[in-house]
Amino acid sequence: MKVSIGSAAKHFGVSQETLRRWEKLGKIRVERTPKGHRRFDLSQFSSVSRKRFDLERHTIGYARVSSHDQKDDLVRQAQVLENFCAANGWTHEIVQDLGSGLNFQKRGLKKLIQNICSGKIERLILTHKDRLLRFGSELVFSLCEQFGIEVVIVNKSEESRFEDDLVQDVLEIITVFSARLYGARSRKNQKLLQALKKAAENV
Repeated sequence: MKVSIGSAAKHFGVSQETLRRWEKLGKIRVERTPKGHRRFDLSQFSSVSRKRFDLERHTIGYARVSSHDQKDDLVRQAQVLENFCAANGWTHEIVQDLGSGLNFQKRGLKKLIQNICSGKIERLILTHKDRLLRFGSELVFSLCEQFGIEVVIVNKSEESRFEDDLVQDVLEIITVFSARLYGARSRKNQKLLQALKKAAENV
């Protein structure tokens, strides 16, 4: 039976973007109508191939905080992502990072990008956009678009104030560069960070 992309997506419980990605990777054959619409022949999918496709459907939730004193928030983020994925019935994995949003070398972030480029995940879930990166998150979102990966931001409607974002960005920038200059645990660096935090609180 040949069906539209919407019907095929519903049949397999995946997004239409996933079907387009499978077509692009040559995993499924798609016919075109005279007007260019996709038509999927469901008979070409054996129970074995369906099982293989099911294993590929994978959701990653990504949680991050900048410092050790925010570990409670990291736990909270991970729990929100767990509950959100469970409520939607998604097979998922939660990746956590503890480090600056300016650091592109975090283990969890590198793992996430590897998974995106492998084409094995269905969607990326974040509690907030800035949990991914302070600057450069659009690059990761572009990768997701390229590989047909859905991006879901749970608290997208909760916008932070511009002043709060600016203070946090400046703090993270100075934290990174002061650590490079003086060492992350140096007394001089700690005094500088304490002064910055007090200034931020006043702002």
